[in-house]
Amino acid sequence: MPVVGFAPVLPARAHVLVLGTLPSVASLAQQQYYAHPRNAFWPIMAELLGFAASLPYAGRVEQLRRHGVALWDVCHSAQRSGSLDAAIKAQGLVANDIAGLLALQPSIRGVFLNGAAAAILFRCWVAPTLAPQVVSLPRWTLPSTSPANATITVRQKVRRWSKICRYLPGVDQ
Repeated sequence: MPVVGFAPVLPARAHVLVLGTLPSVASLAQQQYYAHPRNAFWPIMAELLGFAASLPYAGRVEQLRRHGVALWDVCHSAQRSGSLDAAIKAQGLVANDIAGLLALQPSIRGVFLNGAAAAILFRCWVAPTLAPQVVSLPRWTLPSTSPANATITVRQKVRRWSKICRYLPGVDQ
């Protein structure tokens, strides 16, 4: 049975789009993006955007919306055992309609990929579907916020993720 992802977090006017791969087992169980307690996504975003990472999930999502951050995954659905991105199988993978989202949100000025796996999936499954004017959007591959990515510290991840701030009005770097 395939793993099926979530609907996007979509502000009225998005300035950046953050794309992961597919929700983890913990995220699926809680029906929340980045729900694993050791995933660094929420602490990173809290530090960059100036909110408390301890807010309830709805409050954290509202902070993303308020700052113009759209959040989604490259995959709508895929076969995967466990939570590791490396376990996502290409056979039967269905990508989200990111081209459609970008067409509906022309205010998006940059796409940020949460880890190398998201970048690879984006390049293979999404990039070929993009309109020419969208292909030229700045795209950044950032270090995965997953606890499986222990090659760099959370502090180093925050520094690398701070690129997002350049694309968000009213957010200092």
